[in-house]
Order: sequence, then C-alpha cells, then structure tokens
Amino acid sequence: MTLHRLSRVEARQIAVRAQLLDSARPTDLQDLVRHLTLLQLEPTAAVAPSAEVVAWSRLGPRFRRADLEDAIADGSLVELHSMLRPAEDIALYRAEMAVWPGPGELKDWEISLRDWVEANDDTRRDILDKLYDEGPLPTNALPDTTLIPWESSGWNNDRNVRMLLDRMVQRGEVATAGYDGRQRLWDLAERVYPDVEPVPYDEAMRIRAERRLHSLGIARERASKAPNEPNDVGPVGEAVEVEGLRGRWRVDPAYLGGGLTGRAALLSPLDRLVFDRKRMVELFDFDYQLEMYKPAAKRRWGYWALPILYDDRLVGKLDATAVRSDGVLRVDAVHEDDEWSHSMRAAVEDEIRSLAEWLALELVWGDD
Repeated sequence: MTLHRLSRVEARQIAVRAQLLDSARPTDLQDLVRHLTLLQLEPTAAVAPSAEVVAWSRLGPRFRRADLEDAIADGSLVELHSMLRPAEDIALYRAEMAVWPGPGELKDWEISLRDWVEANDDTRRDILDKLYDEGPLPTNALPDTTLIPWESSGWNNDRNVRMLLDRMVQRGEVATAGYDGRQRLWDLAERVYPDVEPVPYDEAMRIRAERRLHSLGIARERASKAPNEPNDVGPVGEAVEVEGLRGRWRVDPAYLGGGLTGRAALLSPLDRLVFDRKRMVELFDFDYQLEMYKPAAKRRWGYWALPILYDDRLVGKLDATAVRSDGVLRVDAVHEDDEWSHSMRAAVEDEIRSLAEWLALELVWGDD
C-alpha cells in the first residue's frame, strides 16, 4: 500500500488546484460544475448568491449570471438537496433513493423516519396526485392532511408538508422544479430528472467518493457527518500523511508532483475550499466563521465576509455589500490577517474591482 508524505504547503497547493482556484482558470460552466460536482444553493445575496460567487471566483469575468439560470432552465443542472448538480449525476443517486431510508439494517432514527412517512402515506399520495394534475406548485399549494405531525425541537414544528416533501425528495418521488421569486416549486421527479439508468448502490457510492476527492484533492478518510454532502471520502484515492496533522488522509494521486501557479481569489463563505472548517484550519491555519447569525456588535469580519485566497494561503476577509438600490458595491473593510505585500494588496484590489464590474455595480470604498 502506497503511503505518500506531504508538507502542509504541498497539501494546500493540491487543495487549491483541485478546486480550480489556480491561475489556469476554467472556461466552461458545465465543465466547472462537473469537476466541482456541485454548487451549493444559498439565497443570501449580501454580495450575490453563493452558487454565483463560486462560479465567478473560478470563471472570472466570462461568467454571466444568466448562464447559470439557463443551465437550470434547460435541465442540464438540477437541484438535489439544495445543491445544483449535473443532470447526468442523478444516476449516482437513484439507487440510494430506492433503498430509502437506508441500506441494510436500519438505525433507530431511520426507522422513525420510515414509520412517520408510512403513517402519513395518504398525505404523500395526495401530494403526488396534486402535482401530477397541476404541478409545478409551491409548498403552500399542497394539501396538509397529515395524521401525525412532524415533531422537532421547535424549528420545524408545524412544517408537516415541507418535512414530508424532503423525505419524498430522498425517495426520488418529487424534485425542485424551479422558483417563483423565492418560493420553491415542486413537481414529480420524473418530470425534472433525466431518465437515466441508476448506477448500483455500492458502485455509485464509490464513484461519488472518488469524484468528491478529485474535487477536493486531499481530504480526511473519516469526518463528522455533514448535511447533504460529506466532507470525507472513505478509502478511495491513496493514503497520505500531512506534516503536523493527525488522522487518516486520502489524496487523489493525479495531483501529486505538481506545483501551483496561484492568484488572488475572493471566495463565498460556502466555497468548498473553506466549507469544512476543520479541514480549513488544519491545512490553512485560517481563523474564520460565517457571522450572519451573530449580532452586529459581535462580528469581527462582517455579515457575509468573503475569505480571501492568495496563492496557497487564505490571507484575509472582504466585508462588502451589494447595495443594488444605490447601484454600488460598498466595501466596508478588507481584513488583512498578516501584513500584506504591495503586490498582494494590488492583486486583491484588482479582484474586488472585477467583482464590482461583474455585478455591474459602482465600487465604493468605505472611506470614500
């Protein structure tokens, strides 16, 4: 068994290259999403929706926001679990949908989910009939005839239909068919997803892990559970030891032996380079939290601060807001974690100007 050894710098360079954040920018949106495997949907648009920022940070000025809308409209990208994925990848999820709530012997929580859906099977059938006749429809147009309500710690109480729809997505019965403003529209999955032959369960899980590792470059073999998309990769790839880090790591050997020609990049707070905060700290030694849920007085970097990448290091945060009513991108602060060189500062400022141009907004600095 091959065991590779990497310095922290080499590990970071692999992570940056794998996420297509080096100087060799990709040129095609569809190819980009295939490589990254997903664009996470998040409606917060303090600067722009996260999926759009992720695409822009790779493609640069050539990315038009309408390109993403067109890819969704023509069905080449589909939403699954709040992630945009290439439509053909649905084949890798069909087998998992077929064995919902899980393969093999069920855990207690899986049994509880199964029993709750079975107890409300009449509602499930009512929803399918309504969508068959009238879909796509928003959640509030679907019947709530549940016999047993959904119970939680409080956040999702009285959201019976929405919680049932989530389970029906997991079962491959319904899917997001678009949006009316900010209202999600639902339809039968067979009308949204391509008609693709499912990949057998074990093979599909292996392929998904291999593609995840290829998009991350280097990742832990095991990590704490994350919603919608794992942070770990299991036994795929090859074993690697990273200088100063404990635990089992895996690397995609395709990235071994290469260097990095880096650049400056502004990242969404949900960018996969930083989404796994534990990995972010271990590889990049970067102090960062998304502070949108904190009171304003307790924020250090800003409501939706964008991490700043320079070469193979995360070096600061950009606190900026798109004030569309005024037609401006307002920069309130550029937080430098350490003292930047003149060239670093110039490169970051060029990216900020590029961001404003892409948004078609006038750039206004906080002290102007």
